[in-house]
Amino acid sequence: MSRSERVYSTLVTRSPKAAEAMPDEVRRNIPKNGMRQVVGNALQSSGDQIVNASTVLPWLFAVLGVPPSLTGVLVPIRESGSMLPQAFLTPLVLKVRHRKWVFVTGALIQSASVAFMAGTAALAEGLTAGVLIIIALAVFSLGRCLGSISSKDVQGRTIPKGERGQINGLATTASGIVAITLGLAIRAFGGEDLSPGQLAWMLAGGALLWALVAVVYAGITEPSEEGTTDSARAEESNDSPNWFAGMVALLRDDDVFRRFVLVRSLLLVSALSPPFIVTMSIQEGSNMLVGLGGFVIASGLAALIGGRIFGRFADRSSRRLMSVGAGLASAVIIAIVIAVSLPGFDGASWVGTAVFVVGYFLIRLTHTGVRVARKTYIVDMAEGDKRTTYTAVSNTAMGIILLIVGAISSAIAAVAIIWALLFLAAMGLIGVFAGGTLPDVSAKA
Repeated sequence: MSRSERVYSTLVTRSPKAAEAMPDEVRRNIPKNGMRQVVGNALQSSGDQIVNASTVLPWLFAVLGVPPSLTGVLVPIRESGSMLPQAFLTPLVLKVRHRKWVFVTGALIQSASVAFMAGTAALAEGLTAGVLIIIALAVFSLGRCLGSISSKDVQGRTIPKGERGQINGLATTASGIVAITLGLAIRAFGGEDLSPGQLAWMLAGGALLWALVAVVYAGITEPSEEGTTDSARAEESNDSPNWFAGMVALLRDDDVFRRFVLVRSLLLVSALSPPFIVTMSIQEGSNMLVGLGGFVIASGLAALIGGRIFGRFADRSSRRLMSVGAGLASAVIIAIVIAVSLPGFDGASWVGTAVFVVGYFLIRLTHTGVRVARKTYIVDMAEGDKRTTYTAVSNTAMGIILLIVGAISSAIAAVAIIWALLFLAAMGLIGVFAGGTLPDVSAKA
């Protein structure tokens, strides 16, 4: 037994029956490919913590004196920018036999973009710095788009069912460790007075992480023949510019896939509620969450605790984990709203602060489970090029839905943040029941 196989078998509960159904070439390389995906995904997830559009970049904008109006576009550009182009780019990706090279290209684009952000942080300020970083973030999102399209296909080709969720979970756990370390370092060396130079060095470290991701992923061994079906070949040869019509047709005709996209839309409860909780805590006078280090540490703890647990859960039933995650996120939001609405509630007291701190952490924890579950589900629900098409179309649809739901929740928050949170909680509760209608595509324990 090789060293990589020993390490991989220690970290991941193997699925021999699922592995037997894969080609010999794939079966021989499962441990090596698995370890490279664990390391590569962990490095990428760690880089995400450094270039976080919800924490680090807004803080950088504040330090550089960027107009506040530009801060509001960071998350939409980061999230929607990486999703919207996917259906359009899929015909190009399908022409590449080994999809790892698509991922490597995306990683290098992200590395270059973050390096540009680091240079901007060190040399520019004000409106100029804000515009340049937003442009770099848009390019970064394009690289992320390529990685998102290809990574699930690479994993589906090289890793059997029953092990994929654990790989996603291990990467999430590793990113949690990095986030906690980063958060503690920020508080120890910078506190709340981080200089542009310190943030520039932090971003430079993120650029190095993505370069390492490209190196690690380049060593993955994909099968020489994917064995595509006639229908998949037809998809591959379809380079028609009318990609939007193809996306609409897939959503209309494929019932299971359409339901998955619907459920994923309802799972936005855990993605969109944290900023509202932070804003509410500030409005109520709580200050323990103030400071970049505190936010990063909370997110890191959630990833550290949730990654390993949810990875194994997702391999048993990713469908059930999506439903449970939506329900728990909604329950946490409702509990926070009830607590804040109680007569005499004081956000500046230790009890009030605890409500926001614990609530924020629990939402991030449930979001960790939701992300691991939906990633595992879409890898398990299809094979070959169909998996690539599913990934791209679902992400493009989610980019549109994210903009719509984000606009609605923001409009409601302009009236009252509590109502925006209740709107998201209602979505999550519907998601619990919608998730139950999906077929279970995961390997059984």
